[in-house]
Amino acid sequence: MQIVILAAGNGKRMGDITQKVPKPMIKIKGKPILEHKINSLPEEIDEVILVIGHLGSQIVDHFKDNFGGKKITYFFQKKLDGTGGAIHLAKDVLRENFLVMMGDDLYHRNDVKKMLKHELAVLAFEVNDASQFGVLDVDNQGHVVDIIEKPINSENKLINTGLYAMNKNFFEYNLIALNNGEFGLPQTLVKMSDKHQIKFEKATLWQPIGFPEDLEKAKEILDKFI
Repeated sequence: MQIVILAAGNGKRMGDITQKVPKPMIKIKGKPILEHKINSLPEEIDEVILVIGHLGSQIVDHFKDNFGGKKITYFFQKKLDGTGGAIHLAKDVLRENFLVMMGDDLYHRNDVKKMLKHELAVLAFEVNDASQFGVLDVDNQGHVVDIIEKPINSENKLINTGLYAMNKNFFEYNLIALNNGEFGLPQTLVKMSDKHQIKFEKATLWQPIGFPEDLEKAKEILDKFI
């Protein structure tokens, strides 16, 4: 199984921290976030495809072409045209089924393992305030039919964590353009519900890392992800 890790962003919300280091390479307990992530991947994943951009040479220098017994392949996202654009860079090397995850958030090994059994699925997490996330719209059969970005006063608290099980049918759909000029992977994925069943798994543990204060939260609970 392959996993694509999207690690090309500028990390602007991290302030000065990402001026000299890409966000996935920020260290927590002495190791880069990305190293913790790769070390926690289940053994079924034999290849990690990294889509890199901002200061990406630091990532290449650290992981080279093999890390932790897993093949490492790189694609450089010269134009930051979103998660949809990023996944299309790897289109020609992807096998029929693969996983995709964000390059900075922390995911539990068991949750990643659960996603391996699906062809199309989203890893979801339940939160108290969903207003800053993408909320899953699920039909009465338990299939994802839409992801509503940053809803106000949503009664549904099940959000998208940015970890997906996908297959190559995704590339038969035109990418959905967002208002900021980027193309959205989740927005395109849910369009597949017209012909395909998109399932979801509930995460046992997930830690997004978007702001400097999230680094301390991640440090406190890092051991729980191993």
